Amino acid sequence: MPPRELEQLLLRTFPDAKIDIVDLTGTQNHYQVSIVSERFRGLPRMKQHRLVYDALADALKGPIHALSLKTAAE
Repeated sequence: MPPRELEQLLLRTFPDAKIDIVDLTGTQNHYQVSIVSERFRGLPRMKQHRLVYDALADALKGPIHALSLKTAAE
């Protein structure tokens, strides 16, 4: 999955987000993603990550093999 496509999937759920995507292996299937969104405010990290995993559920079944997350509220 190209980084731009991954970003578009995330922006559907987190339209206000500042997103930084790093392809860790150059194969477009192992990513480090940093997301800053007000949607995370007041939520524990586990719930923040669950929101991201839910947004990427279909992609995580195939095109994305590994995902490292950093989440925060502004």
